[in-house]
Order: sequence, then structure tokens, then C-alpha cells
Amino acid sequence: TPKARRILKEADCPVVQIMELGPDPVDMMIGFSHLEGGRVVTRHLIETERRRVAFIGARMDPRSQRRLAGYSAAMREAGLFDDALVTTTPQPSSVTMGAELFGRALAAAPDLDAVVCNNDDLALGVLFACQRAGLDVPRRVGIAGFNDHEMMAAAHPSITSLRTPRYEIGRRAIAMALRVIAGEDPGERVVDLGFELKPRESTAL
Repeated sequence: TPKARRILKEADCPVVQIMELGPDPVDMMIGFSHLEGGRVVTRHLIETERRRVAFIGARMDPRSQRRLAGYSAAMREAGLFDDALVTTTPQPSSVTMGAELFGRALAAAPDLDAVVCNNDDLALGVLFACQRAGLDVPRRVGIAGFNDHEMMAAAHPSITSLRTPRYEIGRRAIAMALRVIAGEDPGERVVDLGFELKPRESTAL
């Protein structure tokens, strides 16, 4: 918020914003593009011949909104965007919420053939919901998450996700702050560490 930005600008200490990129950092910033991440994971599903790719999201904070914007951009670029394929809630994210949102998505678009999930908790909930309903993953429904927590590789079938460098972001953010505290030049003030798509069984055809 403008008030929070003003407080941080006036603070007599280095500030490093993490898990984010943007044109106007308060001081320093390190992370990746949530918008581009949403676009990449959506394109992956489109490239596997799916055409009714849904998006489900919870909490819908600014980062979640940017992931949704990336999904929407990829779907529009492919001529596939449909408002009926987007299901979101301001409520907190959880595995249970993923299953609930998938039920809503399926009711709104019964012909959906894949789901981009705003995070991995939701993706696991979608997988469980598909298994309960007897919907084959990946042949009937493809599933992709975001962040690539350990459970994505451990699930059965394993779930495609976008791996984000959370540990490295934290480590480098502290190093940047410590350099400034020591009176040194932190170097690049906005650092993009990117992300990595991890395709797995949930989107394989």
C-alpha cells in the first residue's frame, strides 16, 4: 500500500523485497516474474494439446493476480480464453480448498481438460478430487501447480509444477542486506533468479 511503501522508504535500514520483481522497488528486490511464470505453465498445458485449460486460485493477493494475468495472456494468445474457465476465491489456500474450487470449476466448465493451480496446495486438492470422481489424470484432466514443493514429486501421479528458487532468494536477500549494512555496494539492486518448469506425470500424454 502507499502507506506501507512510505514507512519502508523512511526506515533507516536496507529493505529487500523478496519473491517478486517490479520496476519500482522500495530499495532492493530479488525474485522472479509471477506473470511470466503463469504464462509458461499455461503454455505447457496448451502445448500438450489441451484446449479447455482452467485456472483456480485462492487468496488472490497481488502475486496471485499476476499469475492469473500470465494464464490469461497465454490463453488469449492461443485464442482459447474463456471467463468460465477461471475460478477464484479470496479465502485462504489449502488442499481442501483446491478440491472445492475444482468442483466449482467443473460445474462451470464440464469440458475442462486441464487446470493451472495458483499453488501446489490447490494442485494436490485437484488431484484428490479427480481421484474421488474417477477422472483420469492426466488423460482426462491435466494438472499443474506453482512453486514445486516436495509433495509434487511425491504425489501419485506426480504433479507438474513451476519450481521457484525460494532458498536462493532468501540467502541472496540476506547477503544483499548485509553488504549495505557493512557500507558496501550491493551490486544489482533488482535481481531476477527466474524459475524452472518441472513437467511430470500429471501433464504427460
